[in-house]
Amino acid sequence: MADKEAGGSDGPRETAPTSAYSSPARSLGDTGITPLSPSHIVNDTDSNVSEQQAFLVVVAIDFGTTSSGYAYSFTKEPECIHVMRRWEGGDPGVSNQKTPTTILLTPERKFHSFGYAARDFYHDLDPNEAKQWLYLEKFKMKLHTTGDLTMDTDLTAANGKKVKALEIFAYALQYFKEQALKELSDQAGSEFENSDVRWVITVPAIWKQPAKQFMRQAAYQAGLVSPENSEQLIIALEPEAASIYCRKLRLHQMIELSSKAAVNGYSGSDTVGAGFTQAKEHIRRNRQSRTFLVENVIGEIWSELEEGDKYVVVDSGGGTVDLTVHQIRLPEGHLKELYKATGGPYGSLGVDYEFEKLLYKIFGEDFIEQFKIKRPAAWVDLMIAFESRKRAAAPDRTNPLNITLPFSFIDYYKKFRGHSVEHALRKSNVDFVKWSSQGMLRMSPDAMNALFKPTIDSIIEHLRDLFQKPEVSTVKFLFLVGGFAEAPLLQQAVQAAFGDQCRIIIPQDVGLTILKGAVLFGLDPAVIKVRRSPLTYGVGVLNRYVEGKHPPEKLLVKDGTRWCTDVFDKFISADQSVALGELVKRSYTPAKPSQLVIVINIYSSEHDNVSFITDPGVKKCGTLRLDLTGTSGTAVPARREIQTLMQFGDTEIKATAIDIATSKSVKVGIDFLNY
Repeated sequence: MADKEAGGSDGPRETAPTSAYSSPARSLGDTGITPLSPSHIVNDTDSNVSEQQAFLVVVAIDFGTTSSGYAYSFTKEPECIHVMRRWEGGDPGVSNQKTPTTILLTPERKFHSFGYAARDFYHDLDPNEAKQWLYLEKFKMKLHTTGDLTMDTDLTAANGKKVKALEIFAYALQYFKEQALKELSDQAGSEFENSDVRWVITVPAIWKQPAKQFMRQAAYQAGLVSPENSEQLIIALEPEAASIYCRKLRLHQMIELSSKAAVNGYSGSDTVGAGFTQAKEHIRRNRQSRTFLVENVIGEIWSELEEGDKYVVVDSGGGTVDLTVHQIRLPEGHLKELYKATGGPYGSLGVDYEFEKLLYKIFGEDFIEQFKIKRPAAWVDLMIAFESRKRAAAPDRTNPLNITLPFSFIDYYKKFRGHSVEHALRKSNVDFVKWSSQGMLRMSPDAMNALFKPTIDSIIEHLRDLFQKPEVSTVKFLFLVGGFAEAPLLQQAVQAAFGDQCRIIIPQDVGLTILKGAVLFGLDPAVIKVRRSPLTYGVGVLNRYVEGKHPPEKLLVKDGTRWCTDVFDKFISADQSVALGELVKRSYTPAKPSQLVIVINIYSSEHDNVSFITDPGVKKCGTLRLDLTGTSGTAVPARREIQTLMQFGDTEIKATAIDIATSKSVKVGIDFLNY
């Protein structure tokens, strides 16, 4: 609401109104603002895109649910993308270009280690000692699943202890910052300054605004950038990053599912771009090399796309599946988002969860839950063993998959139940899972495939819904990216369901697609020109009260004038197209000309037909406070104009208010965490 309630900070913080009983404006010390007509939208797209700072390098961090990594490119050589050094450790059957998103804190809650190092150290601790240490994994999903995310949201470590989510995310980002700066310094032969780096952090497009902002706060706390220099950090949306990378793909860098053509090696010299020297080709083919060359051209697949063509990016990771529909705009090949990002918590974690349910069925939920707490490191071991077998699952597989049970599992089960693991398997009647004398669970391929089914079914169903939308008909390509896209079972399901509607393409290094695309996005953030607003935004104002149109409980009489309070003055609607840097301007005047402190409150809603800020689902997400006290003793003009500007089209939103008479202005980033 554009009223005093936000100004008087001494009272208790107001909660969202629970009914239309009366309005937040009733307790008003002053009257707030009222619109000056006419309101207008200004497509001031070019003048307002912030001037580029000169950064020497772009570092992108792909902070994943199951694994994470970083990549970078020097702005002088934008065609070379370097993927981080290989990690110490590593799992059999899992490529270690990324490291597991696991973090270990000491019993004193100080950062100890990250990734494989955290896992290995935790694993080697004595079980009694391990209970004192805080080990966290797969914690990113908390940001997606928490409805009322705040700076105080907690995470639970493996030993059941609670720790602040913001701290953990900040520790993880700080770790990546130090690793990247160290690697850059080693390369440059001298200390590399953080101020020379433009940072990019990727987040799922379907995340709600609070989660995106939470990531930025964590980056501030980690010292990646400071709030004063916020431009140094870009929050990139994962499927957008993938989209940017897919544009550059050459034929030998992808697999088309319908043709299943081998594309690893040469398929004739015709696939190699003309003038692309053998030396460069050699670098790219050398799998040990961590440098990828991205030609400054549009890939062959892309060159088949014409103005207005549409494609879908399906980003399937560990935690979420994120679907984004883009359309090509020529001549520059800029991208336009056609339909707001959709998706849900259907990542490969769902498969792990099904495996857990299978263990419940065989050994009892009481035992498994107890085992996790009493032998946390052995539980991690079991899930690592499952992970590598999970990656071996394929539609045409005929031989069984063996999962080694840790010795302490077998031992603890006997103590807990008084009979053997083998006995439990015989008694459980779970088909397709047998005990092998080498101490392993032997799963038939059918049993493994059944674990994938619920997650894959959710993804296919979600895609079906998307393909029903008019904006999404006539899609030419479907790009399948993200770590889970490596799963042959998912590939086959997508091909079977949609192969007759569009061509299905998988980049070869599918797990690194987002990381590389995020680097390209950092080098040229203006490549995505049009996005869809995920929410409706507006401010709270007073309008002249109209009998019969306005509800009687909203009537406020002040100095003989009848006002309707709590009116939601809309800036932009949910799912509306917004161009990069698009400014929406509105002019207001204080209802009482002598007012010196003007508070404009910004609200958001997922619905687009919002009339009042007291409507259900409307949340306050920002405050602009213009303090005009102390402006020189000039006479206050009879009709003051306060101009409010909101800039959309970026991955984050900014707002400004200006007092036209004095040119005084205030800026605010929209805040979804502190209201």
